Formats: sequence, structure tokens, C-alpha cells
Amino acid sequence: MFSFPTHQDRPRWARRIVLLVMLLAIPFLLASPKQMTASMVADSENGTKVLILNYHKIDDTFISLAVRPEDFDAQMKYLADNGYHTITPDELYDSLAGNAELPENPVMITFDDGYKDNYENAYPILKKYGFKGTIFVVSSFLGVYPNYMTWDQAREMDADNISIQSHTVDHKSMTDLSDDELRAELVDSKKKIEKELGHEIGYMAYPTGTYNLHIANLVKEAGYKAAFTIKYGNVDKASNIYALERVPVFHTEDTNKSFLERIRYTPIFERFGWIKS
Repeated sequence: MFSFPTHQDRPRWARRIVLLVMLLAIPFLLASPKQMTASMVADSENGTKVLILNYHKIDDTFISLAVRPEDFDAQMKYLADNGYHTITPDELYDSLAGNAELPENPVMITFDDGYKDNYENAYPILKKYGFKGTIFVVSSFLGVYPNYMTWDQAREMDADNISIQSHTVDHKSMTDLSDDELRAELVDSKKKIEKELGHEIGYMAYPTGTYNLHIANLVKEAGYKAAFTIKYGNVDKASNIYALERVPVFHTEDTNKSFLERIRYTPIFERFGWIKS
């Protein structure tokens, strides 16, 4: 016979209800997901899944985009202790193209915008664990605004396992721009970064996450091999190469708990066909 939980059992019962609600709600709240087609589910189930983490600032600023350095360190330690292996955009691209195999538990650690704290705080922690990283920089901000990296700092990191890629020229919402403006944002940022670093770059991340299929075609036309969104999910064979998924990490009331939940729940969502669109 059914009976209500006792006073002793109620906390456990309540936690289960909360967990169930979170599992049902998170994909809708975070990604506005659409149901995957049968072929996409099949592709998603085959091959390696790649976790791509998306950070912005690594400092003590009390905003959602700023993960504290001690929390970032703890998250990197978790990845190291649990057998994750960091990869570069080129390694991801080669794998999706069928030209290379990835290590077990691959993860990309990405940062958007190119803040100075990426160099001062994130970079030493990544080196501490022997991790690779990728920073999508706003090309007109570097060396101009004091809270952004300098090009010397970008060059230093680029030579030491931190890939520097494009986040456009001015970080404008791309769906608000004309085609000529879009081409300028894409092409000029690529040329500027290549001039400063001395080698070709092939990847970009959409500012504010806004894009559409037309913009994705312009990204391809501008010479990029792939592009990254803030769509929530893991990357696999069902992914669009010009709309690759990432898992954003924010400062919350319990940042590290949120980090673990995002890593653990994403495969569950995809298993039920809730993520890719």
C-alpha cells in the first residue's frame, strides 16, 4: 500500500522529485531543443562523442560569465582525474571528416572573446594539467581594451597548445548585419588573426550564439572549416560542421555542482533525442 514519505524519508524523496524535474526541464531551458530525426539519432549513437566546454571569463567578477579561478582549477582537475583528454579544433575536424581517431574521452576547452584573464588565470591552470585550449578572440579588441589580451599574449599561448581562433571583428550579433557587413566581420577578423599569428586559422564562434543557415554558408565562403555555437550538446557525427554544439559553464550558486550536472546529463538528453536541431 502506498504511504507518504516519513519525516526521515522526505529529504530523499524530495531530492528525487527535484532531480526528475531538472532532467525534464534542463534541455528546454538551456537549448530550446528540437527532436532529432531517426537518422540523426542513429548518427549520434555511432562514433565518438566530444564534449566541448564553453567559458568566457576566469576571474572573481561576480557575474554569470565569470567562473572563479579556484572553480576552474577544480573543474580541470576533475577532467584530469577522470581520464579526459583535451583536443584542438583541427583534431576535432579531422575526426569528423573521418581522417583521424580521437583519444578516449575527448574534450575541447573553449573560451569566447579573448579576455585578459584567459591569459592571466586560465592559461596557467591549463598548463598545470597539461591541457590544450581554444580561445575565440574578437580581433579588434585585442591590444586595444585593457580587459582583453594583447597580441603578444595571444602569440605566446598560440605557440603553447592554446589555439587562437576568430570571434569576428567587433562581436556584433550576426543576424543583425547585412551580407557585406557579415563578410567583413568574418574575412577581416580571419586576416587580422592570421597576420598577427603568422599562420592560417580555420575556425570561428558565433558572437552571442546568433546564426542561421545563410550565415553558416557565408562562414564557409569566408574560408572557415567549422564554426561553433552555444547550442547545448555534445559533438558527434550528427552535428552540423558549421553549427557545432558546446556546453556552456557559468558562475552559479554552486558552480562546480552545475558543471558536473551539465557533463553528466548531456548524454542522457541526447540518448532520448532531445538535443540536436
